[in-house]
Amino acid sequence: MNQNPGFLATPTVTATAIATATASAIIKPIATRNSAHAAPDTCLHTLPNGVRALAIHQPWRQSVNLSVFIRAGSHHEPRRLNGISHVVEHMAFKGTHTRNCQQINLDAECLGAEVNAHTDKDHTAFHIDGLAADLPAFVPMLADIVLNSSFPAEELERERQVILHEFTEFDEDPAAMALRLFDSACYGLHPAGQPVIGNRANLKRFSRDDLQAWVAQHYTGHNVVVAVAGPVHAQDFVRLVEASFGSMPAGQPHTVSAPVWQGGVKQRRMAGSGQCQVVLGHDAPPLCDPEHLHWVLAAALLGEGMSSPLLDELRERRGLAYFAGCSADIGALAGQFVIEAATAPEQAEELLTEVARLLQQQAGHIDAVGLERARRQLAVRALRALEQPTRRLESAVQDVFALGEVRDHAAWLQALNAVGPAQVREVFAWMQTRTAAVALAGSVPARARDRALALFATSAAHAAAARVQHGTDGN
Repeated sequence: MNQNPGFLATPTVTATAIATATASAIIKPIATRNSAHAAPDTCLHTLPNGVRALAIHQPWRQSVNLSVFIRAGSHHEPRRLNGISHVVEHMAFKGTHTRNCQQINLDAECLGAEVNAHTDKDHTAFHIDGLAADLPAFVPMLADIVLNSSFPAEELERERQVILHEFTEFDEDPAAMALRLFDSACYGLHPAGQPVIGNRANLKRFSRDDLQAWVAQHYTGHNVVVAVAGPVHAQDFVRLVEASFGSMPAGQPHTVSAPVWQGGVKQRRMAGSGQCQVVLGHDAPPLCDPEHLHWVLAAALLGEGMSSPLLDELRERRGLAYFAGCSADIGALAGQFVIEAATAPEQAEELLTEVARLLQQQAGHIDAVGLERARRQLAVRALRALEQPTRRLESAVQDVFALGEVRDHAAWLQALNAVGPAQVREVFAWMQTRTAAVALAGSVPARARDRALALFATSAAHAAAARVQHGTDGN
């Protein structure tokens, strides 16, 4: 049986062999593309098979961060395969056609490098960090893992147990459970509402054939970005990517329909928890909509920093929570305006009431000082992210997947500065007309759910109450 159908079988990969590979020979100029709106320190080139090579020039560094991003995450999984992207990520390091698990680790560590990976809602990514001089070795190392994973059956059974332990930790964590319930309340049965880690039944059932079929379908050129940040020469990097990824099957770009907002209240009582975890929020525009910045600024105004209304009222003035925060999670498919807090069960109703009051307050008036504070905090955070290679790479690749280019951060800051108080107030006013999604987990008093329904369900109040009454709220 062909264990990796349609993929390029690379030669034996070892640190010694790769260290002498194509260093910096330039044959002829390669045309790279940057649009008028793209970040000036980035270079994006698309191979004939759709693989994109993205180089972020950071000449002051002596090390590089190299990542391969695949547009395959929980958003792309049907319910019967929920969790498979995460399993593939784990298993990719367990062996290729030419290297076992130990050799994969040794080859990287002999060069002082570190290999890692992660799975998210909209992508899976594989990483290696090390000296810039070893970049010609790193590209084929990651290519071997991504293109030639053999998924040994005996390794799958061992790793299955590891992932089930990870799932149990996730399933028994009230904070993680609240976030999971929140996504489900937001999007219902749409893939956007399911967790990255999947469910226990799927994790017990996935076979080696399932993993191979998933990779064959999703690990294709039009869904791959090979990205590097460091003191790199863009044309040399493109040649390295072309040598290792140029024979990937092209495939088709993965597309997922945008979810329809649901809203409502979900809860999970969990024995042994001393707090009530609260996550609530509203839908926000996706990344492709320029107005998403209105929601980003609104979230920072409400809950960024100790002087924000959310932290000042809930923690400093009322003692309702140690932790509380607000963020705008803006993705390619949709966005979420999210408020999180943890409180004592007997204070849950008061916390929910105060959050509702703060949202209504912002809908009536935007404090000028608070708005400028939020704007400055976002600007500083964005500039710091430019100095953090891992964050910069992930943000840049998400731009490429969603927009086809990397946004210019100067233009982003200019757009942020153009958002005025009226536009931010409209965000909060709009929320007053929508049904919020609310998740409660841990030690949840019965009246907290009723209070959440009364405060945050509007036109859909009766439907939400019916879902609760009929037991379809995740209990």
